[in-house]
Amino acid sequence: MAEQPIIICTRGSALALVQANYVAGLCRRTFPALTFELQIIKTTGDKLQKASMAKTDPSLPKGLFTKELEVAMLNGTADLAVHSLKDLPTELPEGLILAATPPREDVRDVLIYRAAGSAKRGFPPHLQLKDFPVGATVATSSTRRKQSLLAVRPDLNIVEIRGNVATRMKKVADQPELGATILALAGLTRLQFKIHADGTIHGDAVPAGLLATVLSLDEMLPCVGQGAIGIETRANDPRIARICAALNHPETFQAVTAERAFLRGMGGGCQSPVGAYAQIAGDQVTLQAIFFRDETVKRGQGKRPLAEAALLGEQIAAQLK
Repeated sequence: MAEQPIIICTRGSALALVQANYVAGLCRRTFPALTFELQIIKTTGDKLQKASMAKTDPSLPKGLFTKELEVAMLNGTADLAVHSLKDLPTELPEGLILAATPPREDVRDVLIYRAAGSAKRGFPPHLQLKDFPVGATVATSSTRRKQSLLAVRPDLNIVEIRGNVATRMKKVADQPELGATILALAGLTRLQFKIHADGTIHGDAVPAGLLATVLSLDEMLPCVGQGAIGIETRANDPRIARICAALNHPETFQAVTAERAFLRGMGGGCQSPVGAYAQIAGDQVTLQAIFFRDETVKRGQGKRPLAEAALLGEQIAAQLK
């Protein structure tokens, strides 16, 4: 009797499908004798396109982009879920675990803006945050990005923006009142957008007249888990655990373990005004973090043995709180 296919569930956005197909490809290459199928599930976050992601709404459930995928695994209609790890809450439902993280992409953020000389007002290549005119409007629904921008340029006008990567880029291209937006470099890379040395962006469906500047980690620390793909599964499922063990990149897993422990210690979710980035060097893990509260900015950094990655995250959270 043929073995049952392994069901990989995912959201249906362009980026989610790229990530799910990447994981499915890893699975098929590593386990050619097994059958893997994708199942697309619409999440609460996908349905709430007009909800504010930058404001805490107690009526909204946790795991806006993960809950329905988790229900599918718990009821047995799916075997593993592929997430942008930044969307996965640090507290998972009973019976589910973060089982694997493939190698991480670049964690940095990217400033997207119109080029000078376009029909609408634009800027020269290699634009820096300091170069914006006073009161310029930047669109982002991330509280971390908003607070990072205001820490450098308190005069900026920050407005919300929703939609996928292509939609946000088109809004900047088409709406002259928007000076820029900020996107994750990892998402652009996975969608096959390439930023050239002259600042131009190349790829399918890139609106004409846009430029990009990659922001340094000194300017903007990423959110917890940015650039990483999280594979969530049922606990105590030996068949799926064997697959996830082969897909896991240990250095990425330990780095995000430190970051997620920090976020959990801060008591926040993916829209909390914090940033964190962990790096592995030999048997040591280093974590740098930032916390915004009102007009106060707190920074922390520490290092511990790799086996104490979670303890490091908890330690830095305790320092900043």
